[in-house]
Amino acid sequence: MRVLVTGHQGYLGTVMVPILRAAGHEVAGLDIGYFADCVLGGFAGDPAGRRVDLRDVTVEDLRGFDAVIHLAALSNDPLGALAPEITYDINHHASVRLARLAKQAGVRRFLYASTCSVYGAAGDGLVTEDAPLRPITPYAQSKVRVEDDVAALADADFTPVFLRNATAFGFSPRLRADIVLNNLVGYAVLTGEVKVLSDGTPWRPLVHAADIATAFELCLTAAAVDVSARAFNIGTEVNNLTVAEIAGAVVDTVPGSTLVITGESGADPRSYRVDFSRARDILGFEARWTVPAGAAELYTEYTARGLTEEAFFHRFTRLPHLRGLCEAAVLDDRLRRISVRAPA
Repeated sequence: MRVLVTGHQGYLGTVMVPILRAAGHEVAGLDIGYFADCVLGGFAGDPAGRRVDLRDVTVEDLRGFDAVIHLAALSNDPLGALAPEITYDINHHASVRLARLAKQAGVRRFLYASTCSVYGAAGDGLVTEDAPLRPITPYAQSKVRVEDDVAALADADFTPVFLRNATAFGFSPRLRADIVLNNLVGYAVLTGEVKVLSDGTPWRPLVHAADIATAFELCLTAAAVDVSARAFNIGTEVNNLTVAEIAGAVVDTVPGSTLVITGESGADPRSYRVDFSRARDILGFEARWTVPAGAAELYTEYTARGLTEEAFFHRFTRLPHLRGLCEAAVLDDRLRRISVRAPA
């Protein structure tokens, strides 16, 4: 299958492309390149691709592909809160436009990276894909809007699928340091502390980046009748943990580290435990990575590749990195590149 991955130069895309290729797919990429240079150590390199702002994609960019895997987004709650109008512009409007153009170009399958954070403040019970959606942040709200709008495009020739990923973790050469397990391990390696700013009580479902990639590959080849316009929670119940439990796994992994729960940010209203049985039953998906195994992987990679405080807190953390690109006049105040289309 010929597959276009948007956001192929991001945290998830850099893990996903080799997995898709190993499954026999021909892969190309499309990315604005915000994080193309945010690499810790070496990696095998990117597929052929185009450097295009998601808001400027044309139908010609999409012709000849059997499927589009849409990962590209402003994936950051603090950024969404700071500039919600840009989050909606890119994450909602540009994503729905991309799906419409893909359908026009003859793309038959459109896989969308949604999020379990659409469940918001769901309490302690396990939530299925049919649970009420209570998105709290602009990021999560944008995901709900895309699901609604793109589902309406489904027909016999166009199969959209919505993968509601749990919070990602695990090593990627294009690291993200601002997601919970990656952040806690990095902080422990660099400072000796496992620092939790909330009270540690919120529930979080977690899933490894490689497991997310496997789920997307399964959705590429699943029967359309089983997946069209449907949502799938991607993760495993084993990784439904409180933030304090996640932090405890890090303390157990990083030698000499100590747990510090400051509570300075107060109680986090985002709390949800997720049921992942639909993906198991319909896709045959089984997540392989546990949180302790992921913490061990991150500790090994961080120490082997020489993670530094500057890289961790700036280059690999979304908001300060994008602010730096704006200050350097690489991006304008709408997060558009000053110079545009180029090979990615």
